[in-house]
Amino acid sequence: MTDMTPHSEIEVTVETARELGLTPAEYERICGVLGRTPSYTELGVYSVMWSEHCSYKNSILQLKTLPRTGSRMLVAAGEENAGVIDIGEGYGVAFKIESHNHPSAVEPFQGAATGVGGILRDIFTMGARPIAALNSLRFGEPDTARTKYLVKGVVSGIGHYGNCFGVPTVAGEIYFDRCYTDNPLVNAMAVGVLRSDGMASATAKGPGNPVFIMGSGTGRDGIHGASLLASREFDEETENMRPTVQVGDPFAEKLLLEASLELIAAGVVVGMQDMGAAGISCSTAEMSAKGNVGMRIDLDKVPLRESDMSAYEIMLSESQERMLVVIEQGLEQRAAAICAKWDVPFVQIGQVTDDEHVTITRHGTLVARVPAQSLVLGGEAPVYVREQKRPAYLDETQKPVDHGPVIDAEAFATVLPKLLSSPTIASKRWVYEQYDSQVGDNSVMRSGGDAAVLRIKELPGKAVAVTTDCNSRYVYLNPYRGGLIAVAEAARNCVCVGALPVAITNCLNFGNPYDPEVYYQFAEAIRGMGDMCRALDTPVTGGNVSFHNESQSHAVFPTPTIGMLGLIDDVSTIIGNSFTQDGQVVALLGWHRSELGGTEYQKVIQGRITGDAPWIDINEEVRLQHVLLNAIRSGTVTAAHDCAEGGVAVALAEMTLGKGLGATLNWPFDRTAADLFGEAQSRVIVTIAPENYDQFVEQCQTDNVPVHRLGTVGGVHLDLWNGCHVSIDSIRSAYEGSLPSIMAS
Repeated sequence: MTDMTPHSEIEVTVETARELGLTPAEYERICGVLGRTPSYTELGVYSVMWSEHCSYKNSILQLKTLPRTGSRMLVAAGEENAGVIDIGEGYGVAFKIESHNHPSAVEPFQGAATGVGGILRDIFTMGARPIAALNSLRFGEPDTARTKYLVKGVVSGIGHYGNCFGVPTVAGEIYFDRCYTDNPLVNAMAVGVLRSDGMASATAKGPGNPVFIMGSGTGRDGIHGASLLASREFDEETENMRPTVQVGDPFAEKLLLEASLELIAAGVVVGMQDMGAAGISCSTAEMSAKGNVGMRIDLDKVPLRESDMSAYEIMLSESQERMLVVIEQGLEQRAAAICAKWDVPFVQIGQVTDDEHVTITRHGTLVARVPAQSLVLGGEAPVYVREQKRPAYLDETQKPVDHGPVIDAEAFATVLPKLLSSPTIASKRWVYEQYDSQVGDNSVMRSGGDAAVLRIKELPGKAVAVTTDCNSRYVYLNPYRGGLIAVAEAARNCVCVGALPVAITNCLNFGNPYDPEVYYQFAEAIRGMGDMCRALDTPVTGGNVSFHNESQSHAVFPTPTIGMLGLIDDVSTIIGNSFTQDGQVVALLGWHRSELGGTEYQKVIQGRITGDAPWIDINEEVRLQHVLLNAIRSGTVTAAHDCAEGGVAVALAEMTLGKGLGATLNWPFDRTAADLFGEAQSRVIVTIAPENYDQFVEQCQTDNVPVHRLGTVGGVHLDLWNGCHVSIDSIRSAYEGSLPSIMAS
């Protein structure tokens, strides 16, 4: 082909670029890279690849400040489809969390379903078999028809995809706050197990090697999902974005999983990448750039669901359940036989070249020829330093708040049920019973602990703990401190079941990065996350950034969701978060502080969110987790529950529900709202056999961690002090009955 100027079906101008989400400066940069005006297909490819969703152009400089290396990491952070942590004896755990917020706001069922499908593909393209899914969800207050519609659609979508695919959904969290009314957050996480020597890479190598597309046909669903839907605020035009939401098929993905893992095990795969955001554009560009090679792709060979699709549409489609695979030359027939066995379409669409360009033809005509490095992060994709400005609202919100009223027995009997029945605290049984949590038989603990526990069948006796966590109100009130707490609480949840926290993945959900106040929130939250990760030795293995989570009416709270992985050497040592035996001592381990800012009490009872986020000291948190983990692994602590939303009083109430055991306590602190319902950090309620309590106290003193004896397990009431008690039946009624009643109303 002598003429290397691609044909353009539409005249391209700076205005065309602006319509596709590119700035005039970026358009000029593209013209400079190519030395000419881009074709319309090329411009479309740049628009998706240079979007924030794919290029991280507004976030990468901040992300690079996070700790991204560690002795257990088997792949560099962000270099592959998912992070992988070494768990010993030749095995690794792959895990990652990503957002599907904007598609879920437009089409909740398919948006959530394809979010699950996408994160699962990121796991098995590494060569890992998925063993669990988790999620972190944010909705508006459930008193509106829209929120109920979104909740039901999202939960149904998650359950449908996970259940049909055959992966258990084992853990998650759901928060309800008015700011998420228009823009819900749907963050999906997946975990898988692989042989360390059997990992696949998303890297193209070997000029002449054939390039295949495997999986479902390509349609018009998802076009510009990354560049326009995921990179803009919601407005009156949002409903028109519905066609950009992908449609998933979990049964096709199950076959794709089995074929992919068998291909990798057979040693025929050179490189493999999921076609997620930006579809063929992303997979061809990123795999080529990583291998310092190019690709020649013939779009006429791509299996299409609609025959009249243009090159632009084929390149930008985000149709689901597809992989781009580079096969070792000469092994094509073996690869094809494996895919035929699993009834997975497998079609060669091109080959690897040595010219470092992605070259695209359609109907025999050259439509795009682009240097691969010019499209990707680390190449010539733009990187920006955004302006930061401390948000003006902090001057008002961070004014000191009092400790609230003194809570007598009558007030306690009124306030506790209100908090237990608030949607954020109340039981999420209505949600998780729609998910299959046992398929695969890896789940050791789902709802009975602060984190889910999964056995590693390949390593008898070993297990991992997984959790998602973030209290976004804290990040709103104090972005730095909120970032610290998000990591600390996720780690604390793992420690509470007896796991050593080893690494995180994150999903950073924020508003418009071009707003200096939003970017301040983003940068400060990352600074807090990084400081706590370094202190706990939990490096960041990867994740994603979701900006533009705003609407005309609501800007969401900054929400840096943390997915934490913990290791358990002996699964027999794990514990739950409920009272287990009459006569055991109930104690509060950690630092009791009287704080009310940002609490569920403040929101539910006082109708506001103000003050400062709870205080947290990094060294205190490290010492707390160290002493608690040792006490659990030695068998001294028999149950542990983090004090989160609702404070100590709510945590104690929750501990009565597992086995229906109450407790008789002698409350040792003041009886203000802040003492009972405050959400001070670095505190865990534990139970200990009476004969071991003195030794436990001695160890806590050695490690300089306070411990307060509260009382004894027993009875059918929670008695906080003489004359102040509530029945377990009333606790259960408030806690279990709230969400089903709300969703049915």
